[in-house]
Amino acid sequence: MSALVGTGVLFRFALRRDRVLIPVWVVVNALMVLSMPGTLRGLYATEAERSALRSQMAGNASLRALTGPLLDDSLGGLTAWRVGVYAGLLAAVMSLLIVIRHTRDEEESGRLEVIASGAVGRRAPLSSALLASLAANGVLAVVLVAGLASLGVAGALALGLGVGLVGLVFASAAAVAAQLTQSARLARGLTSGLLGAAFVLRAAGDSASSWLTWASPLGWLEKVRPYAGERWWVLGLLAVACVGQGLLAYALAGRRDLGMSFLPTRPGPAVGRLSSAGALAWRLQRASLLGWSIGFFLAGVVYGSLTSGAADLVAGNSGAREVLERMGGAAGVTDTFLSAMISMLGLVAGLYVVGAVLRLSAEESSGRAEPLLACAVSRLRWAAGHLAIAFGGVAVLMLLAGLGFWAGYGERPGAVVGACLLQVPAAWTLGAVTVLLYGFVPRAAVAGWAVAGAVLLIGWVGAALNAPGWLLGVSPYDHLPKLPGAEMAWGPVGTLIALTALLTAAGLTALHHRDMTA
Repeated sequence: MSALVGTGVLFRFALRRDRVLIPVWVVVNALMVLSMPGTLRGLYATEAERSALRSQMAGNASLRALTGPLLDDSLGGLTAWRVGVYAGLLAAVMSLLIVIRHTRDEEESGRLEVIASGAVGRRAPLSSALLASLAANGVLAVVLVAGLASLGVAGALALGLGVGLVGLVFASAAAVAAQLTQSARLARGLTSGLLGAAFVLRAAGDSASSWLTWASPLGWLEKVRPYAGERWWVLGLLAVACVGQGLLAYALAGRRDLGMSFLPTRPGPAVGRLSSAGALAWRLQRASLLGWSIGFFLAGVVYGSLTSGAADLVAGNSGAREVLERMGGAAGVTDTFLSAMISMLGLVAGLYVVGAVLRLSAEESSGRAEPLLACAVSRLRWAAGHLAIAFGGVAVLMLLAGLGFWAGYGERPGAVVGACLLQVPAAWTLGAVTVLLYGFVPRAAVAGWAVAGAVLLIGWVGAALNAPGWLLGVSPYDHLPKLPGAEMAWGPVGTLIALTALLTAAGLTALHHRDMTA
């Protein structure tokens, strides 16, 4: 029997399972990119303003680390500079989630063993996962090329293909990680770590104009130079990386047994050390929280160090300052910039709390929760352990982000730490919505990602597009006071906390009364 028998059927099944996940990621990414030309046209309407921006970016290493170098001051060049790297980043996250979900996740749950008992080749599941990622990135590339073609076909083609190939590079990296590790959580963590390292290497290289940019696939996306004298051969580097990692994943898949890995999980102690359901939840989620904590502290340091150059970025450009004020409040430029950057980290923290809450769903669907609940452990006690880490973890992340801002900025520690902690109730609200979904409709709990993605999209591009107030108000973050700089208002904070408590209580009540799905 061929090693690829059944690939087509599994590919169609993967697309059916991801019929919500893939469109949401593609739409969010495409909207972020395609909305940018109109925004930039309003911000930098004249050639003089665009030329001034290019000069400012050339002399500001910190801002180059954040967005990359500005290689051309045309509208297409500005778009590639402003969102190119972040579009590649989102494509990479989408791709690694798709591949690991249909490979290691399936093995860990035992479903792949049932599938493999039929007429399915050894490499068919891996092939179908990579094809699903190829389809998602292909659609994204086509949408970007079609949407940006009016700014220049060559530049649109370079940017679209570059973003799609970056996604495929990390899809193939995830395929390798799925063969090396014995758990989906570790595979996702390993690939996410590689993605984080790629972003850091690109940022370090861009800030110092060094060779480090070439050490990162995200840096290769910049080196393609969309709308700035395209280097088509750099796309070949991305393609070679995809093919090379894909072949390695195929070779590894053929050399191991189903359910095994090349880096097996270390056995636990002979005598158990976990005394409660909460201790087990902490054991399961501590690595994830540690990784997020390191990332948030470093992000705070980076954004804090950019604060001193914020005034130069919007100097003489009323449009750019207006957008910044819509994001961070109409205070001084420094406070406005701080508020806007803190709000962005608060939005990202919402992704953490959703993922931590959904660990309940993963434990239930995999069957691991059932034997635990068969002991003297109630459902509410079991859920409380994970929720304590989810909601408490957000507070830890934002505290560390505040300390990072202080370390990078060097002034007003109380103001910046307080402003970061103010984001916590809004992130809690996203977690509470996910608890509600999990309690009432466990199979739809994954929709918590869609809610968080919609809030993230509103926060990132809503202000730049001058979205109507009712749309911005959908996001819980929009109701928080814009600190530092604005006056503190406890009413919205209390409302969000009360809403969090209400939604969480409703979700836990539903969990207590419904049947377990496993």
